[in-house]
Amino acid sequence: MKLHIKYMVSARCKMAVKQELTKLGLHFVFVDLGEIEIMETLSTEQQTELKLALFVVGFELMDDKRAVLIEKIKNAVVEMVHYSDSIIKVNFSHYLSEKLNYDYTYLANLFSEVQGTTIEQFIISHKVERVKELILYDELNMTEIAFKMNYSSVAHLSTQFKKVTGLTPTHFKQLKEKRRSAIEDI
Repeated sequence: MKLHIKYMVSARCKMAVKQELTKLGLHFVFVDLGEIEIMETLSTEQQTELKLALFVVGFELMDDKRAVLIEKIKNAVVEMVHYSDSIIKVNFSHYLSEKLNYDYTYLANLFSEVQGTTIEQFIISHKVERVKELILYDELNMTEIAFKMNYSSVAHLSTQFKKVTGLTPTHFKQLKEKRRSAIEDI
């Protein structure tokens, strides 16, 4: 039985969900970002128990098809921006269309309607958070970060970074209190 879970955006989230499934005596085939498959077919009572257990640890069991699709869009963006070790070289609209098997225009309109922001703004927010992370790691220079994050130039990255954060990447790096947002809060 496949179930969809809201707010699952990291490896730690997957661990927490696995723990809750184990506590409830449920056997899972896989636990992935936003999605789990369990071996059992849940009764109404078991589904309520699971819903409550997940809610207590900060997740939400979803059954609305539109909400599930929105969460899949978010998870695809998070996966691509934060967890892909390869250099982002694909157009996000093409990537989302292929991954979710929907026309991008439909996905973009649904996302905007439900979230009150565009997929593009959501992607930019996540890219900027990833850039912050890469700056803090101090392993790559700005040219390498721009290349890794598929910016056309360091100037493009810097302009977008400043528009979102109000700081240049250099100024951000110099801050003593380096603040980043949790992926779940973006």
